[in-house]
Amino acid sequence: MHTIELTCDDVLDSAVRAAWDRLAAEGLPSQARHPHPTNRPHLTLAVCERLPPDTPAAFAEAFGDLPVPVRLGPLLLFAGRARVLAWGVVPETRLLAVHAGVWRVLGGSCGGNPLHAPGRWFPHVTLARSLDTATRAQAVTVLDGLAEATGAFSGARSYDSALRTTVPLAGQG
Repeated sequence: MHTIELTCDDVLDSAVRAAWDRLAAEGLPSQARHPHPTNRPHLTLAVCERLPPDTPAAFAEAFGDLPVPVRLGPLLLFAGRARVLAWGVVPETRLLAVHAGVWRVLGGSCGGNPLHAPGRWFPHVTLARSLDTATRAQAVTVLDGLAEATGAFSGARSYDSALRTTVPLAGQG
């Protein structure tokens, strides 16, 4: 599978990593514990089985509006198989336009996760995965009072889960 992701500017990256570190310091699941060198705060726009030919060029127009200012707001809990705690991204007009542009390039033919499609997508930055009921409650307590964060998505990349590599698509991907 391949993802299309937006990456954070230094300010937003630092805010997310601080939340990751708070969770890790309490011995809780945290993306800070993910050791792979490609691990960094990001926003997933799409997950696909395959990408268009000449991928960086194909997405040039979709990412032409970067950097996109963004605000991280409330904590979100996703109870699916991954049991994710995330920092919600406030979906403002410019971000939604970038998201829609990516999906126009994909043309609905990528065979990926429909939960990322326009109209179904809950934009978020993952803080922790695999939280059971007890650790979910602890994590929310540890992050109680987490202030909103502002910054920008300044780059875009694609991640290949089979090869575990990234390809920059725009900016600081």
